[in-house]
Amino acid sequence: MNRKDFIKISSIFAASAFVPFSGVLASQVSLRVGLIGAHGMGWANLNAILKNTNVRCTALCDVDENVLQRRTAELAERGIDVQTFVSYQDMLEADLVDIVIIATPDHWHCLQLADAVKAGKHVYLEKPIGNSVEECDVMVKAVDNSASVVQIGQWQRSQQHFRDAIDFVHSGRLGKIRTVKAWSYVDWKKTIEQKPDTAVPEGVHYDLWLGPATKRPFNPNRFHFEFRWFWDYAGGLMTDWGVHMLDYALLGMKVSDPVSVMASGGKYADPNGASETPDTMRVVYAFEDFSIEWEHAIGIGLGPYGRNHGVAFIGNNGTLVLNRNGWEVIPEKGRMEAVALQKPKDNGLDMHMQNFVQAITKKDRTLVNAPIQVGAHIAVFCQMGNIAYRTGEKLYWDRTKRKFTDRKANNYLLAKYHNGYKLPKA
Repeated sequence: MNRKDFIKISSIFAASAFVPFSGVLASQVSLRVGLIGAHGMGWANLNAILKNTNVRCTALCDVDENVLQRRTAELAERGIDVQTFVSYQDMLEADLVDIVIIATPDHWHCLQLADAVKAGKHVYLEKPIGNSVEECDVMVKAVDNSASVVQIGQWQRSQQHFRDAIDFVHSGRLGKIRTVKAWSYVDWKKTIEQKPDTAVPEGVHYDLWLGPATKRPFNPNRFHFEFRWFWDYAGGLMTDWGVHMLDYALLGMKVSDPVSVMASGGKYADPNGASETPDTMRVVYAFEDFSIEWEHAIGIGLGPYGRNHGVAFIGNNGTLVLNRNGWEVIPEKGRMEAVALQKPKDNGLDMHMQNFVQAITKKDRTLVNAPIQVGAHIAVFCQMGNIAYRTGEKLYWDRTKRKFTDRKANNYLLAKYHNGYKLPKA
């Protein structure tokens, strides 16, 4: 999509970019929330939504009973009693929840979202929304055919300093922007050593964890947080962090689909490590008169401009650098004034949950700051980078057909379900 076409979807990329929170009234009806996937980010999401006074937790679901027991005990210490499930379908069928938080591995998102909205639940879905382009398309249709309010976990869209930075970019003061860089350098994450397959740990319902993914013996490298580094379940840093930073690259440039994409990288830090996704990668998305570049590295923390994550809009007059810690403008000599670091003044995740609850209580899903269309678009955009890497080719995107011009590359667009699971019908 070029700049002219961007205007046609402004309701998605501009109008929905930020809706300030006006407060949840105490008189509003109480909302019951259930969490699917309580190990990591799901727990943070649950605690954030519970800061809204009209929301209470009534159910937890996790295929690891060890996690369930730990989280249930933590809630009980706060006077919160919940019913627990290992099957998310059982939780949806029980008359216990109005809202579902889905924070499972990426390969489960499509099925769980489709089932949740079909059951009439509102959904907060962790990013990236799917593990394939085909899944993303199905998920958008599933939400469109429902009455559910759905918020995607791209919480920067609810944080004020991100909005302020994009307003500055749109002001034109940076001059012509030739290049946008986005990146994630994670020095806290070390490479994964090879480990042997083992027996399934006691309390883990492994078949329910695998779901539609290829059936494999249990290996601790592929479980819980580490699933991110294997193609069966996710897309590595390209999708895990790319959906955050590249989302703002596109928002700042008012564009959507690139003309072409090419990528390079590999397992440079540890060629013999267990992970499948590259620990080092660079992607170039070409547009009509500028490019967006993505880069990531595991085990290194000193990224561009001395920041371990961010997005930089490089203009003729200066460069605006933005990340979760704030934004600033570094001027070209004599062309504009510098802007000192503008630090965040709010909590992005809390604001995002408030925005979600506000949309539910007002029965208006157009109020959410990160609707399903936004989540789907950036997930597809990041998948393009991974597909270019996996094919080793420079790929050209046909935005009308939503396909590459390369037939081999299009095979990677499709969802591959196993173990009797089928892609939901749109």
